[in-house]
Amino acid sequence: MRFYNGKHRYFCGIDLHARSMYVCVLDPEGQVLLHRDLPTDPDVFLKAIAPFREKLAVAVECIFTWYWLADLCAREGIDFILGHALYMKANDRIDSLKIATMLRGGMLPQAYVYPPEMRSTRDLLRRRLTLVRQRGQLLAHIQNTHHQYNLPTPKARINYRCNREGIAEKFTDPSVFESVSSDIELAGHYDFLIKDLELFLTRKAKVHDPENFYRLRSIPGVGKILAMTILYEIHDIGRFERVQNFASYARLVKCEKSSSGKRLGTGGAKIGNVHLKWAFSEAAVLFLRANEPAQQYIESLRKKHGRAKSISILAHKLGRAVFHMMKNKKPFSLEAFRLS
Repeated sequence: MRFYNGKHRYFCGIDLHARSMYVCVLDPEGQVLLHRDLPTDPDVFLKAIAPFREKLAVAVECIFTWYWLADLCAREGIDFILGHALYMKANDRIDSLKIATMLRGGMLPQAYVYPPEMRSTRDLLRRRLTLVRQRGQLLAHIQNTHHQYNLPTPKARINYRCNREGIAEKFTDPSVFESVSSDIELAGHYDFLIKDLELFLTRKAKVHDPENFYRLRSIPGVGKILAMTILYEIHDIGRFERVQNFASYARLVKCEKSSSGKRLGTGGAKIGNVHLKWAFSEAAVLFLRANEPAQQYIESLRKKHGRAKSISILAHKLGRAVFHMMKNKKPFSLEAFRLS
């Protein structure tokens, strides 16, 4: 956990909502100079903090509405600090004072302020994953309907559009026919939409960071989508001082709980980046395909740890490899990976 301990003349804590924001400004002695509920209007906010603009720091909890405020502060030359939501227990009037007090005392747990240049593309990539999962639900419903009526499931994989022809006609009940037909038609729309999004995202990745994009694709089994997910979720590998920090952020290791030298188990399952955890888990499975050295390695792990644990160990090892690849600006080396 990182704490912000910058020196400022004024400290502003904001409890931010979609349509309102509770603003609290403190001086270095902890005196409350401003404590007011404001609308989420940039001009109103700038007018309210105008008397305190000199060496002002603004802090807000990391919730979905922080983008506009971060961009506003960047344009106005105001220091902006994003508080880690899982470490902050935050209620409107009290919260803004609490955030300002933590900022003043150097006890505000920091989150990463993702720059606007790549932020919207990262969000679009996350949205694509949501659409893929929604399409998966439609295809799963088609499969489950076959089981409901004790019909043989399609022999070919129905995630391919060409393999869905004639499936609805198997069902004689008109209502079931309409249900399956609607699933097939909607899944077809998702196919076109997802394909267009992937093309757009690939073009963006080749503009934003082509070197790391192709560097990540040098890993066996890592295609365009996994490479883009890892690229955009990391953004700048320099923000991680050590490989251990990166592995923790990517949820590749468990957080240890200890007190007085005694280990009390693990915790913090929700801390870190869930998208990186998914990407490295997928990469570990795909890494094994047609990769005999990797299969031999995983087999030795499986004998000792079991199948599930061995995949987690491989995902962790891939995460460490990605960290060093991006740090040292080198492509993937299977020989170095085996020796590490």
